[in-house]
Amino acid sequence: MLDLSELTVLIVDDTKTNIDILVNGLSSEPYSIAVAIDGESALDIVSQEQPDLILLDIMMPDMDGHEVCRRLKNNPQTAMIPVIFLTALENIENKTAAFEGGAVDYITKPFDMAEVKARVKTHLELSLSKKMLADQNRQLEYLVQKRTRELNDVNLQLAETQIEVVMRLGLGTEMRDDETGAHVQRIRKMVEIIASKTQTSDTTAELWGLASTMHDVGKVGIPDAILLKPGKLTEQEFAIMRSHTIIGAKILSDGKSELIRTAHDIALSHHEKWNGSGYPKKLKGNDIPLAGRITALADVFDALLSRRPYKEPWPLEKVTDLINSERTEHFDPEIVDLFMEALPEIIKSREHF
Repeated sequence: MLDLSELTVLIVDDTKTNIDILVNGLSSEPYSIAVAIDGESALDIVSQEQPDLILLDIMMPDMDGHEVCRRLKNNPQTAMIPVIFLTALENIENKTAAFEGGAVDYITKPFDMAEVKARVKTHLELSLSKKMLADQNRQLEYLVQKRTRELNDVNLQLAETQIEVVMRLGLGTEMRDDETGAHVQRIRKMVEIIASKTQTSDTTAELWGLASTMHDVGKVGIPDAILLKPGKLTEQEFAIMRSHTIIGAKILSDGKSELIRTAHDIALSHHEKWNGSGYPKKLKGNDIPLAGRITALADVFDALLSRRPYKEPWPLEKVTDLINSERTEHFDPEIVDLFMEALPEIIKSREHF
C-alpha cells in the first residue's frame, strides 16, 4: 500500500458548507488538507506550495473552476497536478468541458463521502505512483548517462591504445633502416592531408593516415643484409625485398577492425602502379585501393627526400618533377593533382618530423 501521509489535497469552493462537509469527511484520511475559497486564492496557494490533488468547484464568482484549471494546465510548473471538478451540473456538455479542460475526474453535489474518499484515494495513489515512476526514470537516466560516460572513457582509452600500438608497430619496423622512425609519421600526415582532399570524410582520412604507418610492416621479414645494403640490390635480393608487401599483408590479414583491414590493403598495394607494372599483383588503375594509391605517392615522395643507406636525399624540385612525369604511369593522375595542390601544407607538416 502506498503511503499517502506526505501528500496534500487542496479543496477550492466558495461555499463554506461544502468546504466543511469535505474537510470533516476527509479529516480521518492520512493526507493533509488545504482550503481556498476562490480561484485567486487557490492559484496563490498552488504557487507557494503545490498540492498533490485539487478538488475544484466549477461555479465560483470572478474566476470559475474552468478558468482556474486552464491557468494551472497552461503553467508547466503546475500542469501535472490532477484536478477533480466539484459540480452540481450533471449535463453532458459540462462534463465534457471539464475533461477537455484537463480534469481527471468529477464529483457531483451533494457529496457522497464514500465516493469522495474513494475518488480522492484513487487519484492520489495514481499521482504518487507517477511521481515514483518519474523519480525512478530520472535515477535510471542518471545511471545510464553515468554508464555511457564510463563506456565512452573506456572506448577512448581503447582507441588511444590502438593508435599507440599501431604507431609503435610502424615505428619499430621503420627504425631498422631509419633510426628516427620519422618516415612513418610523415607518411601518416601526408596520407591524411591528401585523403582529406578526396571525397572521403575527415574520419576516414584520419583512419587511412593511421593505417599507412603500417605500410612497410612486412619489412620485419626482410634480412638486414638486404634491407640495409648500401649498394644496388641484385635481382634475387630485389625479389626478396618485394616480398615485404606479401609478408605485411599476411601479418595484417583477417583483421576485425576497419583500421587493420585498411592497413592490410595499404601494405599489399602501396607498390602497385597506375599502369599495372607494380607489384605484387600488378593491379592497374582503380583496381588499386585508393588508400594504397595515396600511400604509394606519399611513400615515394618522402623516400626520395630522405637519406637512406643506399642514397642521398634528392632536392624537392627534382622529386616533384619526377612525380609529375610519372602521372598515369606510376601514380594516379588525380592523386598527383591533389598532392600538388596540398604540397605547401605537406612541406610544412614535414618540418614537425
